[in-house]
Amino acid sequence: MTDKIFQEAASVADFSAINQQYAPFSVRPQSPDDDEWAENLHSRVFGPGRFARTAFRVREILPADPELCLIAQFEDKRVGSVWMTPISLGSQNGCLLGPLAIDPDFRSKGLGKMLVKIATNMALSREMYEFVVLVGDEEYYGDMGFLRAKAGTIIFPGPVDPNRILVCSQRADHAKNLSGNIL
Repeated sequence: MTDKIFQEAASVADFSAINQQYAPFSVRPQSPDDDEWAENLHSRVFGPGRFARTAFRVREILPADPELCLIAQFEDKRVGSVWMTPISLGSQNGCLLGPLAIDPDFRSKGLGKMLVKIATNMALSREMYEFVVLVGDEEYYGDMGFLRAKAGTIIFPGPVDPNRILVCSQRADHAKNLSGNIL
């Protein structure tokens, strides 16, 4: 990711520059007071089938990084959520992005991409994380720096379409060279 505003603001967890750019929307860290709301949003957006998704299995095993879980707001109303879960692939540490959920009344306003950019830059600004991986559509995530991983090299704890495994890293070769079981 090369968006300088996001990198600088995210690296110091100062959301003021980001929020000015996206007014009237704003982003803030998720707090424990948001947990039930976020769970309800995920239920509303993804339905009961979310529990069968392989990425959900990873999140059942590994806890999200609370400093990288974000809430989007419109005025004082919560309208979006994104979580980041620390993972390892071999000896390399990164994050699994998701779930990304936007209130259906606020879709197609750029909120999802805003949350992805901010959360990804926050993760990659930390020395402990080398990459961000997700399962999603390359058409949507590609313009945010996500590249398709080499098929069959990143193994999830369940079935995943290998063409939907995407990686973002500050190293261009990461998407093609990352391999291993997600732990």
